[in-house]
Amino acid sequence: QVQLVESGGGLVQAGGSLRLSCAASGRTFSRYAMGWFRQAPGKEREFVAAISQNGGRTSYADSVKGRFTISRDNAKSTVYLQMNSLKPEDTAVYYCAADVGTLIPRPDLRRYDYWSQGTQVTVSA
Repeated sequence: QVQLVESGGGLVQAGGSLRLSCAASGRTFSRYAMGWFRQAPGKEREFVAAISQNGGRTSYADSVKGRFTISRDNAKSTVYLQMNSLKPEDTAVYYCAADVGTLIPRPDLRRYDYWSQGTQVTVSA
């Protein structure tokens, strides 16, 4: 079983930055592709970013391209989401997830096997 624990959420003003971290417990973290998703109140959970098992390939939602950066440190079994130029519409609960079925990043949340508990990110105007 893989456990994913997030940290780094909070309240920030528009234009500010936050970095989310997701630490994984498991035998073979380096073999999993990882993704970030978010869900705003009353909205569907949506794809944000994903990264391949070795960090060599990334994928981003159009809404965050140029502002967010996903990265990973396999030695620390941790994936990160650096969020810059935050906007009020970025307000949501953010989740990290592990995809054990592929080495490449995928945007479809139905393909992910393990999920974090989520962390709240609130961006004030």
